[in-house]
Amino acid sequence: MNHSMPMAQTTKPAAEPADAAAMGEALIKKVDKTKGTVTLQHGALPNGMPPMTMAYKVKDAAWLDQLKAGQKIRFATDPADGGMTVLRYELVK
Repeated sequence: MNHSMPMAQTTKPAAEPADAAAMGEALIKKVDKTKGTVTLQHGALPNGMPPMTMAYKVKDAAWLDQLKAGQKIRFATDPADGGMTVLRYELVK
């Protein structure tokens, strides 16, 4: 039975792709540099949030110079703040 423990550990690296799968897709509706937010229209998210349009804080304010309304992104939020902050994003081509 103890031999199954190392096997369980070998499955942990597989959690990295699952982490990528935890990203949701969204359309950027608005970038508000004054408030430090980006408004995203997204479908249901892996964290259980239903489809909606809402403003999110961003981890790095410099992202607000790169993001533009009309772009499609994949993004992940911070579960520590209830999913209200974008921790990372990537443009969808």
